[in-house]
Amino acid sequence: MFFKSSKINEFRLWGLLLTMLGMGLMVLGTAGIVFWGQSGKVVAAIGLVIGLIAMLASLGIYFWAGMLSTSAVQLECPECHKLTKMLGKTDRCMFCKTILTLDPAQATVTAEQLEQQQASGVSSQG
Repeated sequence: MFFKSSKINEFRLWGLLLTMLGMGLMVLGTAGIVFWGQSGKVVAAIGLVIGLIAMLASLGIYFWAGMLSTSAVQLECPECHKLTKMLGKTDRCMFCKTILTLDPAQATVTAEQLEQQQASGVSSQG
C-alpha cells in the first residue's frame, strides 16, 4: 500500500517512465556510433526509432491523463483538507493517499457522520 497513488498520478508516472526510457534509448543508440563507428549506425538507428516510439507513447499517455483530469470530480480530502481530483467510484487523495469514494455503499463513514465528528471536534476544542 506504500506505493499506491491516485489514478491520475499513476498515468503521469507511466508517461514519465516512457519519456525517460525513450530518451535513454536514444542516447544509448547514439552512443553506438561512438563505440563501434560505422557499424554502430545500425544500433543508433534502432535506438532512435524505438526511443521515438516510446516518446510518442508518452505523449499519448500525458494527453490522455490531461483529458481525464479535465473531467475529474474535484473534492476536498477529509484527511488533509486539500482539493483533489477523483476518477471513478473510488480513488486516492493526490496528496495524503487516503482512499476516497463517492459511493455510499463503499464508504466506511458517511458525510453526515463526518460532519458530526467535525462538529463535535470543533465544539470540544472551543
